[in-house]
Amino acid sequence: MVWELFVTFFKIGCVAFGGGYAMIPLIELEVAQHGWLTPGQFTDSIAIASSSPGPIATNCAIFIGYKTAGPLGAIVAGVGSILPSLLLILMLAGFFHKLKDHRVIQAAFYGIRPVITGLIFYAGVRIAMKNDFIGGDGYIDEISILLMLSSLGLFLFSRLHPVFIISLSGFLGILIYT
Repeated sequence: MVWELFVTFFKIGCVAFGGGYAMIPLIELEVAQHGWLTPGQFTDSIAIASSSPGPIATNCAIFIGYKTAGPLGAIVAGVGSILPSLLLILMLAGFFHKLKDHRVIQAAFYGIRPVITGLIFYAGVRIAMKNDFIGGDGYIDEISILLMLSSLGLFLFSRLHPVFIISLSGFLGILIYT
């Protein structure tokens, strides 16, 4: 079980272009194939990982590892998720400084950026669908939509720190829904 966690998150870490949010669909697929979490637990892991300090994919891996195999699972999954990036950075650091302005390298990054944006958008839509936000009759109501739109507005048009907005949303959720 612990070895499976390491191998799974190492593989995900090997294709981690675009950061943690872009990795969510890959993590979700692996978690579902292994049966490690229910869809609700996976959504909770994203919420916890998003609101915790550090990279979301690593936080998510740690949460899944802990839920699956306890503290050792958390450590192994976390190490598995960051090890590919660490190794790649160590190998490429010297070369990248020389190649960063190369026309072909710049063109590759310009090609990758829109795909990463699409992956992040896809992850958001999938999470919304699993929580009955889209096309369902779950616990999403007018107040939830108002909170979502308000927080989106604050993220886009204010200089408030995201930690403040996330904390405020959590506090309002407690006030409204308890």
